[in-house]
Amino acid sequence: MARHHWLGGTLRPRDCSAGGGCAFYAGCGSYAVRRRLTAPVGWGGRFFLLRGLRGSPAWVKMALWLPKGLVPAVLWGLSLFLSLPDPIWLQPSPPPQSSPPPQPHPCHTCRGLVDSFNKGLERTIRDNFGGGNTAWEEEKLSKYKDSETRLVEVLEGVCSKSDFECHRLLELSEELVESWWFHKQQEAPDLFQWLCSDSLKLCCPAGTFGPSCLPCPGGTERPCGGYGQCEGEGTRGGSGQCDCQAGYGGEACGQCGLGYFEAERNASHLVCSACFGPCARCSGPEESNCLQCKKGWALHHLKCVDIDECGTEGANCGADQFCVNTEGSYECRDCAKACLGCMGAGPGRCKKCSPGYQQVGSKCLDVDECETEVCPGENEQCENTEGGYRCICAEGYKQMEGICVKEQIPESAGFFSEMTEDELVVLQQMFFGVIICALATLAAKGDLVFTAIFIGAVAAMTGYWLSERSDRVLEGFIKGR
Repeated sequence: MARHHWLGGTLRPRDCSAGGGCAFYAGCGSYAVRRRLTAPVGWGGRFFLLRGLRGSPAWVKMALWLPKGLVPAVLWGLSLFLSLPDPIWLQPSPPPQSSPPPQPHPCHTCRGLVDSFNKGLERTIRDNFGGGNTAWEEEKLSKYKDSETRLVEVLEGVCSKSDFECHRLLELSEELVESWWFHKQQEAPDLFQWLCSDSLKLCCPAGTFGPSCLPCPGGTERPCGGYGQCEGEGTRGGSGQCDCQAGYGGEACGQCGLGYFEAERNASHLVCSACFGPCARCSGPEESNCLQCKKGWALHHLKCVDIDECGTEGANCGADQFCVNTEGSYECRDCAKACLGCMGAGPGRCKKCSPGYQQVGSKCLDVDECETEVCPGENEQCENTEGGYRCICAEGYKQMEGICVKEQIPESAGFFSEMTEDELVVLQQMFFGVIICALATLAAKGDLVFTAIFIGAVAAMTGYWLSERSDRVLEGFIKGR
């Protein structure tokens, strides 16, 4: 049987039966379909092939109907189109830029690597070569405990897949780890000290900081007195300054901070407790133990008394504000709308009344300007507002070009009153068209009555159209068009 062209590939006959049904394999690039056909593959057989390709991509089905000479050209154009970059409107938008996460200090990465390595040693402490004869393996090969096999197994699980810094550090220090494993374990059992501090010089001993591993304030035994954190401790970076806990201060956190007093102290420990609320420094927790007050308070007989900034020149409020004293401070609040300057809240504490207000007793009250003729326009009326007024049109009138004119109430109109003559003609033709279609449907069923009505309606519509057309032609001829 001959080979049949299909999309630049071939159709190869398989499993032909006596009834003429053959299984064909159709291939085109990475796309391939195998279907059983019920007729030879010719122009007539393509219909059956399309049935066999039900569910295949549309372009595969369409290509079957192309003439043989056009198939290579179509495929070439399709491949060229697919090779072009996507248009800008089809390209996915780039992800939003976000700041990269802070990188850990190399010392912390090295410490994590060593901790993971030690866990791997604990995990494999009871393992062996896996050959079944452990005694022979240790006699002929070496002990699994110090073998290269165990080292490789441990190193395989040291870094997680997503820890890039760990993998990078392991790659740089792999030879050092092997040297320690085979030659340095006995004399340097602490891998962290040997690798991270002595060999790679990424870390410092506890209680030290900086490139030279200087002691932290307070000494290496108790950095920052045990009441703070030495910046850069254990690494080759940092400033060595102490970040003290709440209540502690000083260079090495050896003193009580602002608002705290020494409740207990000995050669190695210091306990700081809080002073009474407004006390900055004190000798005890009581209100009468204050030695220095916080801002906004004044010391009086070992007690801190609130300063009334509103009664002194300490307050700094605006011209339309008034001062309210608070504990240790003050607030500036807005005056009432009726006031030009005030001494407190409300219209009764005004220094002077605002325009549109008048003094009535001790209060500034709104003036009703509408009691006088203030809206001279025709058909206008006055509306009083807080501190002023406005002129609006009377009921039944509306503002138009600066004057009030009477509103025109539209008369009720019918459904067709606002339609033009052309729109009515179109609507009429649509109505008769629906009637004629209905009659045609009934006439098609063979009913003689409806058939006669349908023929009469068509004749009437034709005569009407021709008469109207002839009138227009005659009118145009008379006018010389």
